[in-house]
Amino acid sequence: MACHRLVAFLLVLGFAFPASSAQGPEFKGGVFDPPRAAPDFALKGSDGSDLRISKYRGKVVALGFGYTFSPDVCPTTLADLAQARKKLGAAGKHLQVVYVTVDPERDTPERLRAYLDVFDKTFVGATGTPGQLAQVRKAYGISVAKQVFEGSSAAYLLHHSSFVYLIDRAGNLRMLSPFGRSVGDIIHDVKMLLKE
Repeated sequence: MACHRLVAFLLVLGFAFPASSAQGPEFKGGVFDPPRAAPDFALKGSDGSDLRISKYRGKVVALGFGYTFSPDVCPTTLADLAQARKKLGAAGKHLQVVYVTVDPERDTPERLRAYLDVFDKTFVGATGTPGQLAQVRKAYGISVAKQVFEGSSAAYLLHHSSFVYLIDRAGNLRMLSPFGRSVGDIIHDVKMLLKE
């Protein structure tokens, strides 16, 4: 997604940077002001369940988008989220990471499960038909561009939006965490949401 399109999408959702937030500048990430209900969806979970964001009410959800063949951004994001969950200690059980694939051609529920288990066995992946996933990406403003390697239709990379949404216990979009954000900042914001 072009930068200006992403900005326009976030403004429609009511996204604001912490300095302009009426919710308080305590949060380290950009906030949705006012909070909005996180768009729900029905996909196939890597744990074999029918996965809906609404099933995690009562927990803080870190919702990300990526794929298992990613060489750098996705494993880095998942490693950071795993580290944050671990450092939260007992409170970590109230943080649920949900990772929606942008690569339904290769990311089966089984592959997602094996991949996410490397980071944290509580992480849940989600996949579905290309049409279902396109609807979810549209609802969350996620863009994807395919880069096929010359001479091979099977070898490709996917360039995609790499931020993580934080959804509060009531199911509202609260924050957008950009790629590269420190683990300490993630922990800080999750703690803030858990206190509410």
